[in-house]
Amino acid sequence: MYGASNLDQGSFATHAIWRESFLYPVPQGLSDIDAAPLQCGGATTFTALQGIKPGDTVGIMGVGGLGHLAIQFAAHMGCRVVVLSGSDRKKAEALQLGAHEFIATKDAKKLEVSAPINRLLVTAAVPPNWELILPIMAPRSVIYPLSVSFGNLEIPYMGLILQGISVQGSLVAPRHLHRKMLEFAALHQIKPVVETFPMTLEGIKQAMDKLDRGEVTYRAVLIPK
Repeated sequence: MYGASNLDQGSFATHAIWRESFLYPVPQGLSDIDAAPLQCGGATTFTALQGIKPGDTVGIMGVGGLGHLAIQFAAHMGCRVVVLSGSDRKKAEALQLGAHEFIATKDAKKLEVSAPINRLLVTAAVPPNWELILPIMAPRSVIYPLSVSFGNLEIPYMGLILQGISVQGSLVAPRHLHRKMLEFAALHQIKPVVETFPMTLEGIKQAMDKLDRGEVTYRAVLIPK
C-alpha cells in the first residue's frame, strides 16, 4: 500500500513506464477522468459485491467516495439496494444513483427494511451502531467493512452467532476482477462523481487542501495540462 512500503513510487505524474501485464486498458465509453477513481474505489466495492445474486438485498452504509459507487454497482447487478446514512441530507442523491430504500440512522431506536440485508458494505467513516444493524441482517449474511481504520472492529458477539453472520475483509481487487469491473462500468455507464483540478503545483495544493478540509465531493481528479 502506498505510503507504507514503497515511498519512492510517486502519486502525481503525467506519464509513466510500466510492464503491460500490470496495466488495464480503459474500455470505450469510459473517459480517463471517470476511469481514474474506479481504479481504487470502484475496484474495492466491485470486489465486495462478487457472488451476490440478482434479487438479493444489499446494504450500503455511507454515501461517499466508496458508497456512491457501490450503490451504482449493486443496482446494476439486479440487487435491491438499501442505503443507510446518518441523516436525510443525501437521500435524493442516493435514490438518483439507484438506491431503492434510504434509511436515516441518527437518533433511531430501531431500523426497518423491506427485506433483510444479505450483504452489507460499510463505507462510512464512523463505525455504525451494531445493535441497530444486526437485527436487519439476513441469516448467513456477510458484512464487508471497507473503510480504512487503524482501530479495533467491535461487533456484538451473540448477534453474529445467532444469525450466522460473517465479517469479511477485502482490499481493492485482483487483476482479473479489476478488468471485469472496468468493463462492467463501461457497459452500464457507471461513473464516479468527481471534482477536477489541474495537475499543476497550484492545482495539487488546492485539491489537497480541500481534501484536508473534507470538502471534496466524493472523488478529486487531477487533469494534466
